[in-house]
Amino acid sequence: MLNDKDHNRLFRKQLCTKPKEIMAIAPSSRALCDKMVERLRPNFGNVIELGAGTGKITESLLVHGFNQNQLALFEINDYFYIHLRNSFPKSHVIKSSAENLRTAPLLNVQAVVSGLPFLGMKKKLQENILSEAFKKLKSGGVFIQYTYGLKPPVARSVRQNLGLSTKLIAPVLNNLPPARVYEFRKTII
Repeated sequence: MLNDKDHNRLFRKQLCTKPKEIMAIAPSSRALCDKMVERLRPNFGNVIELGAGTGKITESLLVHGFNQNQLALFEINDYFYIHLRNSFPKSHVIKSSAENLRTAPLLNVQAVVSGLPFLGMKKKLQENILSEAFKKLKSGGVFIQYTYGLKPPVARSVRQNLGLSTKLIAPVLNNLPPARVYEFRKTII
């Protein structure tokens, strides 16, 4: 596992060279990563991570007891993709858009955790990603997303179209900038 200084170095290099692919000002804090995964249990199933970046959320999953082979990591940035392949060789590291998450070679998926910049996405893209996520998730599965905004990062119309409930898990003040963690679930009728 990398220390925070190494994560920052990797992140800054990509922020300077490919700013359109990096939509944050700093990598996620350990506090945020831990909050994203604290409710997940390795024996409940596998996890797909979207926008895995430098691997900080991945590391939190491993600390919380997941095995690398229980994880599928999606990343479009070439540099981060290579870093993830080298750092987590037993995980399923996939260089593809989050819209293609159905291609993850995992079954029994309990959660999709996302570091994607949902606030900056068009509603159609949000809907495509979430629709694919809930096709891949097992019954009762959860989509976990953090945001820097004060409201849920997924547009209300998208949540309504997909029949999703929204729950604020927690604010995370020990992050730059402060963040909020939300979970989205299919509404049971």
